Amino acid sequence: MKERIINVLAAFESENIGKSFPLDYCLPLYHSVSNKELSHIKHVICYKTTQQFEDDLDHLSKNFQFVDWQEFKEFIAGNFKPQKKIALLTFDDGFREFYDIAAPILERKGIYACNFVNPAFIDNRDMMFRCKASLLADAVEKNKTIDPQVYHMFALDHHAEKKKLQKKILSVSYQGKDILDQLAEKLEVDLKGYSKEFEPYLTTDELKELTGKGFGISSHSWDHPRYGELSLKEQMETTDKTFAYLKENGFLYESFAFPFTDFKVKKDFFEELFKNEEIFCSFGCAGIKLDSVKRNFQRIPMEMGESAAEILKKETAYFRLKKLISKNTIIRE
Repeated sequence: MKERIINVLAAFESENIGKSFPLDYCLPLYHSVSNKELSHIKHVICYKTTQQFEDDLDHLSKNFQFVDWQEFKEFIAGNFKPQKKIALLTFDDGFREFYDIAAPILERKGIYACNFVNPAFIDNRDMMFRCKASLLADAVEKNKTIDPQVYHMFALDHHAEKKKLQKKILSVSYQGKDILDQLAEKLEVDLKGYSKEFEPYLTTDELKELTGKGFGISSHSWDHPRYGELSLKEQMETTDKTFAYLKENGFLYESFAFPFTDFKVKKDFFEELFKNEEIFCSFGCAGIKLDSVKRNFQRIPMEMGESAAEILKKETAYFRLKKLISKNTIIRE
């Protein structure tokens, strides 16, 4: 019902989204860009092809003024006057397609982007648990026979549909992620071998090269937990560990982007985070929304199976709808 209402309202939004956009800044979020099937993310991210990505960039460029990190900071501080509403392009997770595919496109178009990375996965030392789950879901889809024990691990009957098993695998949480390594053994998926062969993540040297080209490399936590499920102590440990890595390697240590979402993250985390005076701001990914924590900015997920034009219209319509009932600001307890 909600989706239907948003679709109807979006149809009335102006084609000139730059003028009707409800905020002065637009923060698009991507993970990967590829024309290939990427088994480690295909079941968890609806990533775009190079053509779809270029079309998005062209639409955003037409309606917004892309800025770099310094210009974004100056804009927020009130010291930078753009010709149009601004857009700061962001990527998450440090996947290798950013270096191979996205960065050359961005260089050609003269657009800056910041990639928020998890040091635990850089140099392909390990793989994020959701990527492991995607690989295992892919194996379930492709394997003709599956060890009945795999079903039993999720309390499923071994005659259950494969889709039910895939759903269970994809719902494994950060806290329960150890089961994925056990499943890999049963499904005969060599996770380390996959990392070695396909190198899904960037290396430290590649990140340094990207920094040298003017791109930002910043913090996305150590190994991608869901912050709303961690204690304050755990939240700060993974955050501080990542900032130490960024500083050690000469990366951008002035910002932090929440892995997954900042849903259920309380005010005390932000109070603790901003005790570090070097941190300028943090980023969530709740779409077009305001936040009671003024230095926490919400980004717009762009990998929703639709074009940037469609996503921005829907997000704008939803923001207006929420504004009517005073629900367009996230309130931190």
